[in-house]
Amino acid sequence: MAATIARGIRAPIIRQGDDIVAITVDSVLRAMKQDGFCLNDRDVVAVTEAVVARAAGNYASVDQIAADVKQKLGGGTVGVVFPILSRNRFAICLRGIARGARKIVLQMSYPSDEVGNHLLDEDLLDDSGVNPYTDVLTAAEFQKRFGVSCHPFTRVDYIGYYRQLIEAEGAEAEIILANRPETILEYTGDVLCCDIHTRNRTARRIKKAGGHTVLTLADILNAPVDGGGFNAEFGLLGSNKATENTVKLFPQNAQAVAEGISQALSRHTGKRIEAMVYGDGAFKDPAGKIWELADPTVAPGFTEGLLGLPNELKLKYLADNDFAQLSGEALMEAVRKAIREKEGDLMGSMASQGTTPRRLTDLIGSLCDLVSGSGDKGTPIVVVQNYFTNYAM
Repeated sequence: MAATIARGIRAPIIRQGDDIVAITVDSVLRAMKQDGFCLNDRDVVAVTEAVVARAAGNYASVDQIAADVKQKLGGGTVGVVFPILSRNRFAICLRGIARGARKIVLQMSYPSDEVGNHLLDEDLLDDSGVNPYTDVLTAAEFQKRFGVSCHPFTRVDYIGYYRQLIEAEGAEAEIILANRPETILEYTGDVLCCDIHTRNRTARRIKKAGGHTVLTLADILNAPVDGGGFNAEFGLLGSNKATENTVKLFPQNAQAVAEGISQALSRHTGKRIEAMVYGDGAFKDPAGKIWELADPTVAPGFTEGLLGLPNELKLKYLADNDFAQLSGEALMEAVRKAIREKEGDLMGSMASQGTTPRRLTDLIGSLCDLVSGSGDKGTPIVVVQNYFTNYAM
């Protein structure tokens, strides 16, 4: 009767230099013995990117960020476009960027950042006469119209906080609020695009409008600086605050870790075990309006069996349409038969509508993020069982 089950698995506190594959495998095997469950074919073992990067020692300092920014953007006036509002995700990055420049022109989007952190309520914007598609506001003009903006959860005034961080690093700070990326070119041609999922579009538009040096956060620390950590694909994207002077970068070795966990657990159990390294889940908070996904991807590493999309029939559709005349055991058997005989690709079929055609890694990674949380649960490992079973099995 039990279908998908997600179990948070406790692990030791992970330190730099630890063997994350061995720790993950040992923790899962101990949990299986203690709690009396077995792994089956295509069960998934997932570990959060945070402990993978920590074990690998993938850290970088403010000075290393500053050195890379200065070398790549010239050390003069740097436009910082569309930062997210986060002490954890962006504050240390901004310190490094400011340390590597003479002046920062910080262009913030409004009414919210890319992932839904709001500077002001959208209803206030509607009644203000401000056109967010065209109007450019200085920080003073914004505050005159809307007052001091405090984040609804953290109570941080991010305009004031980011100004303070920039000035504390010895750089001049100018803050504007504008939603057209090209606006930054009125202030400087050397630009760092700090949005996450829209970064390539932002950079393309600024370059097309005449930007001189236009980079994204993926271009900063995409190679080692002074022996520090790096991520060749994502650079500073996906980084988190580690200390007041360092960030933990997105893991370099996520794919190798996922494959190592899969191989080791498959040997131990005799089953085909899938594995993944997961980061932020891809979901939106309906109350706070924050889209959780501040990482550049949900799953930076995963085994081949997790490629693709779900290919599922909507049971409600079958029961209400194809088999509306049936009930009881006859209905159940008809549904099972339909599942067993379904096409290999149901994309566009009426019988599959509403079955969430998202990537498996995004769905499973989001489930893992919700189970593990980011607080004191102590469960950086998640076992997902029976995800690939269905009503006909």
